[in-house]
Amino acid sequence: MRGAMELEPELLLQEARESVEAAQSYRRELGHRLEGLREARRQIKESASQTRDVLKQHFNDLKGTLGKLLDERLVTLLQEVDTIEQETIKPLDDCQKLIEHGVNTAEDLVREGEIAMLDGVGEENEKLWSFTKKASHIQLDSLPEVPLLVDVPCLSAQLDDSILNIVKDHIFKHGTVASRPPVQIEELIEKPGGIIVRWCKVDDDFTAQDYRLQFRKSTSNHFEDVYVGSETEFIVLHIDPNVDYQFRVCARGDGRQEWSPWSVPQIGHSTLVPHEWTAGFEGYSLSSRRNIALRNDSESSGVLYSRAPTYFCGQTLTFRVETVGQPDRRDSIGVCAEKQDGYDSLQRDQAVCISTNGAVFVNGKEMTNQLPAVTSGSTVTFDIEAVTLGATNNSEGGNFKLRVTISSNNREVVFDWLLDQSCGSLYFGCSFFYPGWKVLVF
Repeated sequence: MRGAMELEPELLLQEARESVEAAQSYRRELGHRLEGLREARRQIKESASQTRDVLKQHFNDLKGTLGKLLDERLVTLLQEVDTIEQETIKPLDDCQKLIEHGVNTAEDLVREGEIAMLDGVGEENEKLWSFTKKASHIQLDSLPEVPLLVDVPCLSAQLDDSILNIVKDHIFKHGTVASRPPVQIEELIEKPGGIIVRWCKVDDDFTAQDYRLQFRKSTSNHFEDVYVGSETEFIVLHIDPNVDYQFRVCARGDGRQEWSPWSVPQIGHSTLVPHEWTAGFEGYSLSSRRNIALRNDSESSGVLYSRAPTYFCGQTLTFRVETVGQPDRRDSIGVCAEKQDGYDSLQRDQAVCISTNGAVFVNGKEMTNQLPAVTSGSTVTFDIEAVTLGATNNSEGGNFKLRVTISSNNREVVFDWLLDQSCGSLYFGCSFFYPGWKVLVF
C-alpha cells in the first residue's frame, strides 16, 4: 500500500505535466489561428481599401475623359454654327452693299435734280440738260432681289435627350465588385532551380480564354510576366534556392480584352540545388546558368555529365529538347549511377537512357518497348523510385533495384533497373554525335 501511495504523487505530477504541455500546445494552436484570423481580416481590409481607391480613380478618370469629350463635341458644334453663319451671311452682306450703293446713288441724283429744277427751264440751262442726260443712264427701275426669310437659314440645335438614358444605362452596368478573383494558385511544387505553379478557376461562371502568370522575389517591388497562355500549369525557371518568391495569376474572359483581378499572391521557394551540366567540356557550349547544353561543331565526342549527382529518387528529372541536329543511334539522354569516362554514350552498364530515335537502353541493353523519336520541343522525364534497398537474388546480377518511368511525347515505359550499389543520388548526362542539339534540364 505504501509503495502505491508513494507512486501516486508521481503519477499525478506526470499527469499535471502532460496537462500543462497539452494546454501550452493548445494555446500555441489558438495563437496560430488568431494570427490566421488577423491575416484574413488584414486581407479583407487592405483589398477593400485598394478596391475603393481603384474605383474612385477609375470613375474620376472617366469623369475627366467624359468632360473632355463633351467639351470637344461642344467646340465642334459651335464651329459648325460659325461656319453656317459665315457662309450664309456673306451673300446678304454683298446684297446690302449693292443696295446701299444704290441708295447713295439715288440720293445724289435727287439732290442734283432738285438743284437743276430750281434754276428753271431755259435755253441756256445746262444743269437741267446735264441732269436729265445723267438720269437717263441710271437704271432707276432695276432693284436687287432680297431673299425671303423662308429661303435663308434659321439655325437651331437638335439635342436628343435619349442619350442620357443610353449613358445612364451603360453607367449603371459599368464595373463590378467581386469578393474573390476568378482564378487562384492551387499548388507550388519545388524543382531544382525552378517551381511548378498550378492554378485553377474558382468562379464557375467565368470562362477563361487565357491565363497570365507573374512572379517576383519577395524583396522586389516589381512583378514580371513569365507565362501567358491557355495552360493551367507552368514551370518557372531561374529560381535561386532558399529564396522566397511571390506568384500571382489572372485570367482573360472569353472574347474580352481586359484581364481579371489578380489572385491572392502565394509564396514559394525551392530548397533543391539547380541541375547544372559540367562546364569546360569541349564538345558542348553551356548557358550562363549551365542548365542548357548545346552540341557545338567540335569534333570532340563523349558523354556530357551533370556537375554533381543532384538527382534524387522520388523526384522528376525533365529534359526539354530546344533544337535538334542530325540524329544518330548512339545519341543518349539519361541518368547513371556514376561518371565513367571513355564512353561515347550512356548506352552502357549502370545507366538508363533514351536515344534520339526513341530506343530505351537499360544497363547497355536495348528494350523491346520504344518511345517516339525525340524532336524539337520534346520533353523527356525520368521518375525513379527505390524498390529494393537490400540484396536481391537475381540471375541478371545487381544488388539494388530501382523502378524507372521514362515519359516522352505522351507515352511512357516502366521497367526495373538493377544497380551494383545503393545510390542516394544520381548523375544525369547526354551525348550527341552531330551539332545542333540543345537540351535544357530541370
